[in-house]
Amino acid sequence: MKDIIFSLKKWLIALGINPKNTFQALTKTPKYFKDKNNLKNQLKTKQNKFVFGNSYPCLFDENEEGGNASGHYFHQDLLIAQKIFLANPKKHVDIGSRIDGFVSHIASFREIEVFDIREIKAKIKNIKFSRIDLMGELDENLINYTDSLSCLHTLEHLGLGRYGDKIDSNGYLTGLENLTKILKQGGKFYFSIPIGPQRIEFNAHRVFSVSNLLDLITTQYIIDSFSYVNDKGDLFKNISLIEDDILNNYGCNYGCGIFELTKI
Repeated sequence: MKDIIFSLKKWLIALGINPKNTFQALTKTPKYFKDKNNLKNQLKTKQNKFVFGNSYPCLFDENEEGGNASGHYFHQDLLIAQKIFLANPKKHVDIGSRIDGFVSHIASFREIEVFDIREIKAKIKNIKFSRIDLMGELDENLINYTDSLSCLHTLEHLGLGRYGDKIDSNGYLTGLENLTKILKQGGKFYFSIPIGPQRIEFNAHRVFSVSNLLDLITTQYIIDSFSYVNDKGDLFKNISLIEDDILNNYGCNYGCGIFELTKI
């Protein structure tokens, strides 16, 4: 029953309906109109240089925190940007990470090349965009291309069709192989991916067990550090890879594993 409710909720959200937001909005609507009428009455009695324009209801901000400083993207983007700042590589290339988070962090202090399967038309200082399908045949000019590479919350999508890529059950394997080819020997690879009981939640993403991830990674890389974000959105830095914790996926159902790796 729990799985059915979860799937129904995701379907409603995909169709543009968020049940939780709808309920909360209905409870906050009376206050919106009360406040609006209050302001209108005040403007009648005071010197006023404003007129009312279109309605633009913002119903949720009052009870939210001043900003979001938790979750997968906040922690991974900031943590890896800090590592790259300290490492100061000759070249840094990113594959598919968040433009308005990680990539913009990097561009604030250095140049970065961004490869993505989707076109990015914006022209932004310090950012060079190239359209590349990581599941396709890799251009020879990209082999051993960089000494520093990042791929944050991206590999889990390859082969699921979400971003216009072809359906391929082994898409993540092809993607990882091409990522390894792009990076020079001895280069740094900054990598994050969902962790928990291994599964596909179609067509959003895969979730990887930590044990399977380690099997994939350690054939080509040395693990310099492992951090993770738990289901509550809290960051745990520089965590030891202990067998019991590995088998338990560090207590995560949908967490985020963050790796700093060196190519062998």
